[in-house]
Amino acid sequence: MAAQNEQKPVSSPERSAGQNSTGKSLFREYAESIIIAIILALFIRAFIVQAFKIPSGSMEDTLLIGDHLLVSKFIYGTKIPFTDTVVLKLRDPRRGDVVVFEYPEDPRKDFIKRIIGVPGDVVEGKEKKVYVNGVLYENPHAVNKETEIIPKEQNPRDTFGPIVVPENSYFTMGDNRDRSYDSRFWKFVRRDQLKGLAFIKYWSIDGPWYKLNIRWRNIGRLID
Repeated sequence: MAAQNEQKPVSSPERSAGQNSTGKSLFREYAESIIIAIILALFIRAFIVQAFKIPSGSMEDTLLIGDHLLVSKFIYGTKIPFTDTVVLKLRDPRRGDVVVFEYPEDPRKDFIKRIIGVPGDVVEGKEKKVYVNGVLYENPHAVNKETEIIPKEQNPRDTFGPIVVPENSYFTMGDNRDRSYDSRFWKFVRRDQLKGLAFIKYWSIDGPWYKLNIRWRNIGRLID
């Protein structure tokens, strides 16, 4: 009997090294993933949330040097680049909000303060006491760490105004009233200078990072 012809299975061509099932190179696949991740991160930073670090004591004891914050970029609305269109707005800035903004005298710097006066308010300081529209404004976070009263003629720290807050502007002060450089000295923050509302501490460290003196109690705390 004649030997039967053996049929060998036809093998598919082997994929070249560095290719997936679609023939796309591994390098290209990684590059696309990285690009997408970067675009997503930039979108989140520009429109959703941004991280900031506290470098000074002007907001003590609400915020300490070394606190790391997340700031909501969309709560006040985000302007689409190269247009005047505002999107994602949830509400207007309110008295008492802790906000991050471009320092009016140097937009390259970011400041963080508390809004004391909104458009139309009359703000006045009398020997360390702050009045808004003639009523004493008492914020439980505000502290005075110095007893000396500086005359208005020398310095507006303790006594100033009355000042009327103009349209689309805000009067801000640090919670550490005696050690804050704020609207008492350089007047107002424009609406378009606001970057967002500080809402939570996600990290907090006392001193240089390499000492790892972490303030565990501060992490995850909401900012009010």
